[in-house]
Amino acid sequence: MRFAQAMIGADARDHADIAVAAEAAGFDAVAVSDHVVYPEHLDSKYPYTSDGRPQFSPDEDWPDPWVHIAHMASRTTTLEFLTNVYVLPLRNPFVVAKAVGTAAFLSRDRVALGIGAGWMREEFELMGQPFSQRGARMDEAIELLRALWTGEMVEHHGVHFDVPRVRMRPAPDRQVPIYVGGHSEAALRRAAKHDGWIGVNYTVEQLAEHCVTLNRYREEAGTTDHAFDVVASPLAIPRPDVIEQLVGLGVTTLLTSAWMMAGQKAPSGPEAVDLVGSFAEKFIAPLRS
Repeated sequence: MRFAQAMIGADARDHADIAVAAEAAGFDAVAVSDHVVYPEHLDSKYPYTSDGRPQFSPDEDWPDPWVHIAHMASRTTTLEFLTNVYVLPLRNPFVVAKAVGTAAFLSRDRVALGIGAGWMREEFELMGQPFSQRGARMDEAIELLRALWTGEMVEHHGVHFDVPRVRMRPAPDRQVPIYVGGHSEAALRRAAKHDGWIGVNYTVEQLAEHCVTLNRYREEAGTTDHAFDVVASPLAIPRPDVIEQLVGLGVTTLLTSAWMMAGQKAPSGPEAVDLVGSFAEKFIAPLRS
């Protein structure tokens, strides 16, 4: 089992120090979240809470994920980075391909792109992107990203993007893995076609159901012979018996928060560093001894 530390909650200016500590403690990756803005008036319902209210406030910082990841990558050597999740159809795919490809190139392929269709209509409207077409635009954007990341002269002629022959450099040494977040049928089917799925805040029983569905969709898509990561944040303490159960379901990476596990939402930098070490000593080291 791999372990990824979610960075949300800690002061972003401390994240590089926390990343260094996470790497030393035995974490395999860290995950960063994404939003461009938080509207003062928000009518959109957050899909992962019962009352539709976001689990975060307008006061929280949301650094640009790729500036953020580049900063942490420059301080580490083996730690990997993923977005949880990056709202791909909110952006121009050329800008995304350049930012992600550059981060992957400079970090020597320590980057994975976790994507979602997005839920905040207001953010799409501010960015000038059609909210109702976000799923179709995302699917086509993925095709364009993968083509641009080859570093070769490529072209693309689709419904949403029409691109003459172009070449983008630098190119990563390998295709950046693409993970899809969300539990809707569309999200699970999309994930099954790519490199992995991100599932956050589910019980182990709910994860089991989603993993069964994912496997069925992977069989339908003909991707069962490809490497596939399941990045999950279960509502359970990661004791050895729980980890064994998750591995049996196909979960490959446990997405967690050392400070939230300790009951802290917004630790100081030194506190976060200590909590990362304590978590690793309690839960990671016994599995790897």
